[in-house]
Amino acid sequence: MPHQQPVTIIMVEDDEGHARLIEKNIRRAGVYNELRTFTSGTAALEHLFSEAVRNAGPFLVLLDLNLPDMNGVDILAKLKSDEKLKRAPVVVLTTTDDRREVQRCYDLGANVYITKPVEYESFSQAIRQLGLFLSVIQVPEAL
Repeated sequence: MPHQQPVTIIMVEDDEGHARLIEKNIRRAGVYNELRTFTSGTAALEHLFSEAVRNAGPFLVLLDLNLPDMNGVDILAKLKSDEKLKRAPVVVLTTTDDRREVQRCYDLGANVYITKPVEYESFSQAIRQLGLFLSVIQVPEAL
């Protein structure tokens, strides 16, 4: 059985308070994976699309939709349209609970949609389920 790399968590969140709360909840859920935080969509995309990172994987992306420089839905669309990055699970964490927005994110490939402020139990359950999924499923390189 091949050795699987640990999943790196990429958090795209411009609100420092929300970022700290999300990280606290991740750690409380017993998840100690590397966490890289970006406060803008531009910085997150530059990081994820850099050749070294794009080819490194696996990633779990925690994505805010309301960013100062771009819409998180556009980021989600870019990730899911890329051959390598489309396999990364995406958890949308945002203040918007509009049904059309939620459906649009799921249509684009989001795995989980959670409304902020983050309620610990639902968040930790979603992270644990994704962690279990990532630990037992090996996504093939070529489909």
